[in-house]
Amino acid sequence: MSKTEINKKTPIDKKYTDEIKKYIDQTRNIYQTPLSGRYASDEMKYIFSDNKKFSTWRKLWIALAEAEKQLGKTEITDEMISEMKEHIYDINYETIATYEKQVRHDVMANVKAYGDLCPKAKGIIHWGATSCYVTDNTDILNLRDALFIIRKRLLGVIKLLADSANKHKDIPTLGYTHYQAASPVTVGKREALWLQNFVNNLGLLDYVISTLKMLGCRGATGTSATFMDIFEDDEEKVKRLDEIIASKFGFKKVYSISGQTYPRNLDVDVAACLSAISVSSIKMAKDIRMLQHDKEIEEPFEKDQIGSSAMAYKRNPMRSERIVALGRHVNTLIHDPIDTASDQWFERTLDDSANRRISLPELFLACEGMLIIVGNVIDGMVINNKIIEKRLAEELPFMATENIIMEAVKKGGDRQVLHEHIRIHSIEAGKRIKRDGLNNDLLERIASDPIFGMTMDEIKTICNAKKLTGRSSNQVTDYLENEVFPLLKENSEWVKEIETTVSV
Repeated sequence: MSKTEINKKTPIDKKYTDEIKKYIDQTRNIYQTPLSGRYASDEMKYIFSDNKKFSTWRKLWIALAEAEKQLGKTEITDEMISEMKEHIYDINYETIATYEKQVRHDVMANVKAYGDLCPKAKGIIHWGATSCYVTDNTDILNLRDALFIIRKRLLGVIKLLADSANKHKDIPTLGYTHYQAASPVTVGKREALWLQNFVNNLGLLDYVISTLKMLGCRGATGTSATFMDIFEDDEEKVKRLDEIIASKFGFKKVYSISGQTYPRNLDVDVAACLSAISVSSIKMAKDIRMLQHDKEIEEPFEKDQIGSSAMAYKRNPMRSERIVALGRHVNTLIHDPIDTASDQWFERTLDDSANRRISLPELFLACEGMLIIVGNVIDGMVINNKIIEKRLAEELPFMATENIIMEAVKKGGDRQVLHEHIRIHSIEAGKRIKRDGLNNDLLERIASDPIFGMTMDEIKTICNAKKLTGRSSNQVTDYLENEVFPLLKENSEWVKEIETTVSV
C-alpha cells in the first residue's frame, strides 16, 4: 500500500460506523480487561469485537463467492449472493455457540450458523477455503484499521507538540545531562526532542502500513490446490481469484507466497512499531514527571481533581505515570509476537491462535489508550515560567563558566589556568550553597579574581540566559518549518479528524 493510498484511506461502509455506536458492553459481573473499560476508544474496541470479526468473515465468504462466480463457476447464483449479503450483520450468536460446542471449531461453527440463515447459499459458503482464509484476512483488515487509528492519534500528538514547541521555543530553561544541571536549552527545544521521536515513529508506522497485503485464498498449506481443482487447473483463474478478493477490500497486492497463514513476522513488525511509539511516550512522560517534581512544568489538573486520598495538597503526575504504565505493557507484549513467529513450524501450527487473540488486541488497545493520554497531557500542559526562571538563575553562574573562560581567553588568558581557577571557585561556591545554605557567590568570586580581568558588568552580560541557549530557538524553527509543518500539511485531513478527539 503506497503512501498515497494510506492518505486516501480505505472507505469503511456506514454499517461499520453504526456498529461502533451500537457496541456498548453492559456486562459488569465478569472480568473485563481494563483496557476496554478505561483507556481505549469505542472505535478501537469495535475493531477487535466479535461483531466486527464475524461480519468480516461473512464479507469474505461473499467476496469469495462473487469472485468464484465472476471466474465462471455457474454453481453460484446472484440469488445466493444476495441472500448472503442480507445476513452479514444479524449474527446468530446462540446458534454459533451451539455449533461450536458440538464441532469444537469456531470457523466451521460460523459456516453452519451462516448457512442456517442462508439456506439457498448454504452449499457454496467457504467453497475451497480453509479457516485461515477468513481468520487471517480478517486479522489483516483489523491490523490495517487499527494502524489507521494509531496513525490518527500519532498525528494528533505530533500536531499538538509542534504547536507547543513553536510557542515555547524562546523560553530559556535549565538543561540536564545525567539529571544534573547543564547548559541552558529552551522549553520548546526540549519539546522538539520529544516531537522528533514521534515523527520518526510515524515514518516506521507508514512503512509497516505500506507492507500490508491480503493473504488471499490459498488452502491448507498455501498451495491453492483446492482452487486448482475447482477451476480445473486454470492457474490464471486461481491467481485472479486472489486479486479479485483483495481488490474488494482495498488491497492491490496479496502475498506472492505463503503457508496456510500470512507470515507471522508481520505481527512482529506491527508490535515493534507500537513498541517504538510507547518508548517515545514513556521518555516524554518521565521527563514531565521529573519536571513536575521541580514545579517547572505540570500536566493538566482539573478544578475538582484529587491528587492523593491522604495528602490533599498533592498534584501527582498521574497521567504521565499512566502513560508509563501502559507503555510498559506494550513493551512487554512485543515478546508474544516474537515468540509466536519464531515457533511457527513449517506451513503452520496452531499454537499461535490463542496467543494472538490476546496479544494483538491488547497491543493496540494499550497503545491507543497511551496516545490519548499523551495528547491530553500536551494539550493541557502548564509551563511555570517564574519557577523556570528561578531555577535557571540559581544554577546560571555555573552554566556560564565555559563562556566566561572563552571570553577571558580572548583577553589573553591561559585556558587551562582559567579552567583550574573556575574549578576551585565552583567548589567553594558549592560548599557555601549546600553546606551553609547561602546564596551562590561564584560570579563575585570570578570578578574579584584578577586572572580573569573582567568586571561584574562584563560577567553579567555573558550570563544572559538567552545567549547561553545557543541555537535552541532557531533549531526548533528550522526543524518545524523544514520537516514537521510540511508533514502536517501533507496529512491535513488526518490532523483535522483527530484534533477534536485527541484530548478525550
